Amino acid sequence: MKLTAIHHVAFIVSDYDKSYDFYVHKLGFEVIRENHRPERHDYKLDLKCGNVELEIFGNKVSDPYYSAPPARVSRPREACGLRHLAFRVADVEAVRQELLDLGIEVEELRYDDYTGKKMAFFFDPDGLPLELHE
Repeated sequence: MKLTAIHHVAFIVSDYDKSYDFYVHKLGFEVIRENHRPERHDYKLDLKCGNVELEIFGNKVSDPYYSAPPARVSRPREACGLRHLAFRVADVEAVRQELLDLGIEVEELRYDDYTGKKMAFFFDPDGLPLELHE
């Protein structure tokens, strides 16, 4: 078996409109396609991130069928599953400042214990940890 690349990463959000704004308008991901799935009472948003797609599934809070998904467990101990999503950037400090300028809280710069590379964490509207990695 030869798995050649990651095609997509999918995650569920609690507020589709808020997540759309965050990932498209603030982080600047390109929309590949957006679909309303009435039979499931949700929306699916496919975004381009280099050669990988991000799939966002969620519902609009204004939808009469809205039901909030369970919150992500991260404290006191993380649940199994996706721990964080890391984005490769050329200059962590510059991108960190861009996020701060957009009003997005970003943790202080730190260094990877193994590679020595710069990194910084920030969070999406549902608290999913996102990493900038140089």
